[in-house]
Order: sequence, then C-alpha cells, then structure tokens
Amino acid sequence: MTANDEYIVEILSSVGLINHRQAEDALKAARKEDKPVIEILVRDTPLTKVDILKALAHQFGMETISLSNLAVPDDVIQAVPNKIARRYKVIPFAREDGTLRVALSDPFDVETLDSLRYLLKTNVEGAVALPEEIEIALDRYYPQAMDEISGAISALSADSTTTATVMAESSETTAEDEPIIKLVNLIILEAFRRRASDIHLEPLEKKFRVRYRIDGVLHEMESPPRKLQSAIISRIKIMANMSIAEKRLPQDGRIQINVMGRDLDLRVSVLPANHGETVVMRILDKSSLLLGLSQLGFFADDQATFERLINLSDGIILITGPTGSGKTTTLYAVLNQLNKPDRKIITVEDPVEYQISGINQVQVAAEIGMTFAAALRSILRQAPNIIMIGEIRDLETAEIAVNASLTGHLVFSTLHTNDAPSAVTRLVDIGVKPFLVASSTRAIMAQRLVRRICAKCKEEYEPTDHELRLLGSAAAQVEHATLYRGKGCTDCAGTGYRGRMGIYEIFVLNDEVRHLINAQVSSTELRNAARRLGMRTLREDGLRKVVAGFTTLDEVFRVTMGDRD
Repeated sequence: MTANDEYIVEILSSVGLINHRQAEDALKAARKEDKPVIEILVRDTPLTKVDILKALAHQFGMETISLSNLAVPDDVIQAVPNKIARRYKVIPFAREDGTLRVALSDPFDVETLDSLRYLLKTNVEGAVALPEEIEIALDRYYPQAMDEISGAISALSADSTTTATVMAESSETTAEDEPIIKLVNLIILEAFRRRASDIHLEPLEKKFRVRYRIDGVLHEMESPPRKLQSAIISRIKIMANMSIAEKRLPQDGRIQINVMGRDLDLRVSVLPANHGETVVMRILDKSSLLLGLSQLGFFADDQATFERLINLSDGIILITGPTGSGKTTTLYAVLNQLNKPDRKIITVEDPVEYQISGINQVQVAAEIGMTFAAALRSILRQAPNIIMIGEIRDLETAEIAVNASLTGHLVFSTLHTNDAPSAVTRLVDIGVKPFLVASSTRAIMAQRLVRRICAKCKEEYEPTDHELRLLGSAAAQVEHATLYRGKGCTDCAGTGYRGRMGIYEIFVLNDEVRHLINAQVSSTELRNAARRLGMRTLREDGLRKVVAGFTTLDEVFRVTMGDRD
C-alpha cells in the first residue's frame, strides 16, 4: 500500500468509477497484501489502468498520453539528457511555445516536474502515461549503454581539438587518443547489443549523425558533437587499415574485433560526401552461417522444393532480390548444407564476407585484373562440383556461368531483379542467348526479408478496412484468420518486432517454360505461365506467414508493394 492510496480511492469514488463497497474492499486488500491499490482495483474490478490514470490525470488538470505509437522527434528527446530521463522516469514527447511536455506515470509526483524545471532551465508540463509504456520508451530512446557513450562524448566535448589533430597525424595511438578509442568501441558495442546489421556515421551540415540498422530499419542514436567527426573517422580508418591521409577517394577495409566474447568482422566503407566522409560499418555475424534452410523462413513445401533443386548435379540456380534482401545469407546457408567431403566447392565473391571451413573462396580484385570472369575461367580448371558466383554483372560472367552449368557443374549466383521471372529477361538483356538461358537455368528464387513479430508482446488484432483494401483479391486469404502484431516491449525496444525471416517466390523451369523462353516472350507472359504452373508470389508467401502468425500485414505490404500479384 502506498501513501496516496486513500486519495486515489476517494477520487475514483467521486467520479463514479467505483462504489463505496469496492473502495473499502480495495483498501483492505491493499493493506493486507501490501500492494498498491491501483493493482488491486485492476485485478478485482472492471477498471483498467488507463481508466484509473485518466481519472487521476483529470483531477490534476493533466492529460493522458499513449507512447506506444508515438514517434518522438530527436530534438525533443535530446532536450532531456539520458541520466535525467532515467533518474526521474520521464519521456519528453513534445515542445510547444517554449514549453517542454513530458510523460510520467505518477500524477501525484509534482516534485519531479519542479526538479525538471530547475535542471533543464525551461518550463515543463506533465502528462500521464502507463508505467510500462514509459519503461519501453526509456529503453527505446535512452538505452542504458548510451550512458557510457554520453559520458565519453561529454569527456571529449570539452577539448577535442588536440585529439582530432593527433588522430589525423599519426596511426600510433597515445594516451590522448584513449577517449576517442573508447567512444568508437562503445558505438560498436552498442550496435552489437542491439542486434544491428550495420552502423552508419553520416556528416550532415549541422551535426554528425549515428544510425543503426536493426531488422532492416534505421534507428538514430545520440549524435557525437560535429567537432569530433574527424577524430572518430580517423580512428575507424586506423582500425580498418585505411589511409587516414586520403579524404578524396572512397576506401574499403575490414575490422576484426572481439565484442562480449565473440569475434566480429566489420566490413568498412568510407565515401567522401558534401560535409565530410560518410562511413558504413557492416557487422558480419558468423552465427548466420549456421542457419538451416528451415530457419531462413521456408515453409515445409517450399523447403522440400528448394532442397531438391540444390541437390541437382548441374545447372544454374539464381537468387534474386534488391540489396539487403538476404540473398547472401541464403547462399551461405545452401553452401553450408552442401559442404561435404565428397564435393569440391569454389566461390567467387566481391568481397568474401564470411570465411567457411572446407570451401575455396576467391576474392575479386578488379584493379589487378581478377574479375568475376577471369576468376571463373581459372576455377573451371580446378574441377569443382559446385560454383558460387557472388553476382552475375555482365555478359562475360554470365556466359562462363552458363557454360559451366552445361558442362556438369552446379552454379549458384544472384541477380538484382524484382521478381523471379524477370531474371530470365535480365539475362537475355545482358546478352545471353535465350536458348542458353532456357537450357542451363534450373530454377530462380526471388526473396525479401520481413520482420518477425516479437514473441514477448504478441497480441491479436483485427485488420483495418484500409489493410483489407490493399489486399484486394487476396483478402480472402486472411478473411477468417487470426492476425497478430507486436504491442511493443523492452525485449523489442518498443518496435513490436524482433528478428527477420524470408518470404520466397520459387520459379522452377520446365519444358513449357523453356519453350516460352526460346520464343522470347515478355516477362509478364512468363510470370503468368509460372503462376499457372503453381508458382506462389512473394506477397502470397508473405500472407501465408501473416496467417501463421510470424509477421504482420504492414511488413508484407512494405516489402512487396512494388511487386505485381
């Protein structure tokens, strides 16, 4: 029981939400069980926490606010430092006419508002939100590991000129460099903790922005001061064995670092831009190499089809999709499954992202003439059973791949096309003869990645009319299904999603399709023929996974909106 429990019961009685008997019973139970009266009322009466908070907030002239679906601007979040937000358990959500509006869970806590006015030197108004939503928002906007980053930034902000000069002039680190080294390490550590796939450091006109890509979506972090830009980029260049003197040309490098007991590879790209060099560090997590096909998101029927295809003795199997659609992860999962002592596997990649024991991996180096085509010519003399080509980019590479498949090799590669049938048109456009495409290609699989619903906060919901309209003729697929979405919790940082899975479109070529390819029909006709022969589109596979409760309609729309049904 808390000090304000009797007052809470009195307020709820006065507005008619509970009667006299309920008020007395709630107070007795609160004293006996030593629990807050609000908890007792939610348990023993029809009232919800929202009902109670609304009544209390109204009594104090405050409004209630839901933080779960609210996107708070960065400048508003930055108005309250990390430590203050966590100490007082408040979330700033708006700034209006010089007044900062913050959400807190206890409308009785007027001292917090007074303290904030004093500490922030500005007028502060309060609104009431659920305690759970405030905890989720704190983890989302003020992650605890960011305290260390904030501390490192604060330590550097006072005097960063010397550090930047030292870092830029020498690759030898000194005691002066230690704060910058710590800051860069913390940025990488926080990215790993948040399961980020890459880190973006972007110099803008007035700030140096840091963003993490988590489950395919970018999230902005606390930005270091603009004056630390040069020092931070120089430190990353040193770690990636790049030239810190070269600022006019793009550079690529690699960082190997141990984070929380795990060895990580970071692929680093530095690109000159308007306001300085922009850096992207892609985090290569070797644990994805251990994924089986079922963990990629295949349903049993598609997995059986795909496993049959990858165990063929020859031919080309293409994986298509835009950048970031998971093509490389799928290929590595396939190679991991096929990697047996009786098979010789050689890959040609640009760059080699993951190193797999037992597989011969060749790095493309165009500047010395080691192109995809040049590497492939030599690879064929190595008598491999299986060849993986990172990407078919030109006619020469495509022709060698086709010839390899026709001479008894199984060839895997990727193409950038929107759907599976379009890959045929793409190969013909590159210059490959249609009859060669038809005779060498065994199957084409298009894929996308959708975010998985967080298992900890999964809840049922009814689709909106707008969602049903977007589904069109496919609405029948979800008409009688139970749909789910993530409410948002600390486990998923309030997003409602945790992890990703693939959706797939598998186009298996048969004699009818080969005849159409030889006749040089359009990709639309090929697609219609594939649908007639049983090919499931990306959206249809996505909807199957919505019905199964793995993802949401929003996610399927997001990644398939540009695709034809």
